[in-house]
Amino acid sequence: MKKILFFLLIVMFPISALADDHRPYLSIDDLPNAVNYLPAPPAADSQRFFNDWSLYIWGKSMRETPRGIQAKSDAELTAANLSGIFSQAMGIEISAQKTPALYDLIGRTMDTASSATRKAKKHHLRTRPYAQFREPSLIPEAEAKHNPNFSYPSGHSTVGWSVALVLVEVFPEAQDAILARGYEFGQSRVIAGYHYQSDVDAGRLVASATVARLHADPEFVAAVSKAKAEIKNAKSASQNARPEHQQR
Repeated sequence: MKKILFFLLIVMFPISALADDHRPYLSIDDLPNAVNYLPAPPAADSQRFFNDWSLYIWGKSMRETPRGIQAKSDAELTAANLSGIFSQAMGIEISAQKTPALYDLIGRTMDTASSATRKAKKHHLRTRPYAQFREPSLIPEAEAKHNPNFSYPSGHSTVGWSVALVLVEVFPEAQDAILARGYEFGQSRVIAGYHYQSDVDAGRLVASATVARLHADPEFVAAVSKAKAEIKNAKSASQNARPEHQQR
């Protein structure tokens, strides 16, 4: 029966289509509820909101620079894009073909983390900066898709920081570069005008809570070990493939 079911799945969903079908490790209800541990977003007449506003102005000033181009690229929240981003930080190629275990770990971490902000977003109902100030964002073509969703905490920042924390565990040799890039991934949302700084900061807290909870899940722990072994084997194969005089 299992063989028949597997055959039907292959016919209905080719392997190429299944490659990016990342199943979350945990459901929304399994994750810590950010409503219960995050503070409310800053009130409009608070000092904290003045900081949000000043960094919103800074973000707009960066849009016509190379950093603005990076922010626009960072907006693509896919396993392929994050794999490419962190490949540069780690100095290794991450892809479904070259590192399938690591690629799947990234995808499933993303899908888990992306749901971790939903209850808090619905609870706080914070308006996004571009809508609050009635100004175009860096990516106006994506505004209609994001309008039904709310600003606090930042989902992109939660996902990016979650992936960075997991990758540090898999590849600690590049920990500083990974964390620096994960941090900038969140700042890109301020530059894009889709989130306030406090949204991004809160997203990083949600990411930390999410990854902590993931470590109590045996399937996640096993996936991390598998990705570590994959990277170790890939590095060993690369070393052995080098000419002898380069190995000295």
